[in-house]
Amino acid sequence: MARKEGVASPDEIRDFVTKAENKLLVVDVRNPDSEVEPGDQKSIPKFPLPAPGIRPMGVNLIYDRESSSLPLPDVDKDTYIITHCGGGGRGQLAKDFLMAKGFTNVINGGGPKETECWNEFGDK
Repeated sequence: MARKEGVASPDEIRDFVTKAENKLLVVDVRNPDSEVEPGDQKSIPKFPLPAPGIRPMGVNLIYDRESSSLPLPDVDKDTYIITHCGGGGRGQLAKDFLMAKGFTNVINGGGPKETECWNEFGDK
């Protein structure tokens, strides 16, 4: 299965994570509300949303399709950010949104469906 358009390659993600060091933020845009995003319920049980003790560099900032936006992370604009959803579609929309808001180091990591990509950052 080919990666969705805009999803970084595993090598690009690995290099990005290495360059970021401790200035990495992983923005999980999946929605735990099954009424809003029923498809996300497939990946959340196996690949949990960020929480205390789980995925320490991650935050769950839900991408809202209706407003085409998400809450802005409370980090410097030059923070290294990997966006993701289940497979990369909303991850790309989130990346584009953040870059339009002035964040300068943002890539789309796809999500758990992109196994090789996920292996590079899924535990962060």
